[in-house]
Amino acid sequence: MIYVNYKYILKNLRDEKEVTQKEVANHLNISRSAYNDYESQKTIFPVKHLNALCNYFNISIDYLFDFTKTKNYLNTSKEINIKEAGNRLKEFRKEQKLTQVKLASELNTTFSNIAFYEKGRNLIATPFLYAICKTYHISADYLLGRTDSPKYLK
Repeated sequence: MIYVNYKYILKNLRDEKEVTQKEVANHLNISRSAYNDYESQKTIFPVKHLNALCNYFNISIDYLFDFTKTKNYLNTSKEINIKEAGNRLKEFRKEQKLTQVKLASELNTTFSNIAFYEKGRNLIATPFLYAICKTYHISADYLLGRTDSPKYLK
C-alpha cells in the first residue's frame, strides 16, 4: 500500500490563505465532502485535481508531496500534457534501465497500465506517481510536464 501524506500541508496552505474546505472544493468543482475525504486522506486526489489544487495554492506537486521545501518552480506550466507525461515516464524508465514489466512489478500494477501511461492514453495514477518519485527522487512536476527543471530532487 502506498501512503501519500499531504494532509498537514493542505491544512497549513488553507490556513495561510485563509480559505475553507468549501472554497477549495468550489475551485476544484467538487463537493466539500469529497474535498474533505481528499484532505483527510480517506481517498487519494486524482492527478487532475492535484494539478488544479497546486495551481490554486501556487505550489508544486513536489511541495505538496513533501519532496521539497521549494513551494514553486520558475516557468511552471498550469497544464499537464498527457502525451509529454507519457514520453517523460518512458524516458525515465529507460534511463533507469527498467522494463515496463519490472516497473509494473515495483508498483504492483500491470505492464499494460505502464504502456497506457507511456502512450498517453491514461494519466498516471497518483499513488504510482508518488511511488516512482519517492523511490527514484524524480520530480512529479517534471514527470507530468509541468516544469523542465528540476528533473531529479535531492
